[in-house]
Amino acid sequence: MVSIQDRQKPEGAKHWWNRFKSKSQKPVLCDQPGATSASTPINAVYYPNWRVYRQQPPSSMNLKYITHIFYAFSWIRSKGDLFFSDEYADNEIDLDGITGCLRNLKSIKQQYPEIKTILSVGGGGEGSKPFPSVASSGIVRSMFAQSARNMVDAYGLDGIDIDWEHPSDSRQGHHYVQLLAAIRKSLPAPKYLLSSALPAGEWALKNIDLGQAADQLDLINLMTYDFSGPWTDACGHHAQLYSPKTPHNDAAKVSCHSAVTYLLSKGVPSRKILLGVPTYGRSFLGATKVGDRFTGGGGEEGTFEYKDLPRPGATVQFDEAVGAVYSVGGDGGFMTYDDPRTVQRKAEFAKQQGLGGLFFWTGTGDTGDDRSLVEAGYRALHPS
Repeated sequence: MVSIQDRQKPEGAKHWWNRFKSKSQKPVLCDQPGATSASTPINAVYYPNWRVYRQQPPSSMNLKYITHIFYAFSWIRSKGDLFFSDEYADNEIDLDGITGCLRNLKSIKQQYPEIKTILSVGGGGEGSKPFPSVASSGIVRSMFAQSARNMVDAYGLDGIDIDWEHPSDSRQGHHYVQLLAAIRKSLPAPKYLLSSALPAGEWALKNIDLGQAADQLDLINLMTYDFSGPWTDACGHHAQLYSPKTPHNDAAKVSCHSAVTYLLSKGVPSRKILLGVPTYGRSFLGATKVGDRFTGGGGEEGTFEYKDLPRPGATVQFDEAVGAVYSVGGDGGFMTYDDPRTVQRKAEFAKQQGLGGLFFWTGTGDTGDDRSLVEAGYRALHPS
């Protein structure tokens, strides 16, 4: 996940290491997962907790077009206990009389009882570092699973999302599947949801037995974005629906279509796949077309939020062949992003492939007007 943590905490706010310790409970019976994703198309968003410091609590999102909210992120310690990545944001900040984003999230269900809320664990960088050691021990896996159950129940959530970025070899991939099995035992279907965010590149997916993982999961959130960025040798579309006939580099070979095709080939049921859509664009300064060299990136760490696109003075163009929009000019240079046209095409692709639906990283980068990507996705998945 993209996780630019632009937090500006109030004076005196603390980063607490509160843990949800494992407690004994009566054994639970496990049902087969998947029932929750096979009927109504899903239109999900991630909510990053640090966005509350930009006056964007969970309730600020375009809720009437959202079916699932993934709350990002909770973290884990080496002994398997979950803790809040930001105690102040999660539990203490005052939001119109409600303390903390997690309780704000819970209050959403009073107005939108059909929305599912899921706690996402891990994320990029520090958030994923404990996973290899936690997942390698059966005892610690069980402690993590019970801690997850405790936190879900304490906040009235519907499930857990595992965002381990990423199992680096087949051994870690095996432990990842074992971790999912332990969580599934503590969070049985259909009462609880279990999902996991996975990258689109085969370089990471090859380390996981995806069929076994899918047996435990209700949903796989396929991160079909960040195909190109400052790490590539030339600019390109970062969330293209289809790969071009003649890719200009290896990064350009990856697409939504290629990633979905790979998962399906490994035995993942199509209904369990959510196609990821970015609500941000990637900037390549000094470039004017796909394949150009670039000198850097504009905006914040080379990105602009969708609600700030296109940039002033930029010309918007649409690549029909690969299903990607981009703009050229202004302070973003070559900007690659999604707009309602590409989201509609991705939703149509999802329906054609029998996928579970879409998810957006993030719900806070979207607009609240008729340019909304989240609304475009919902309307395409749920035609009137």
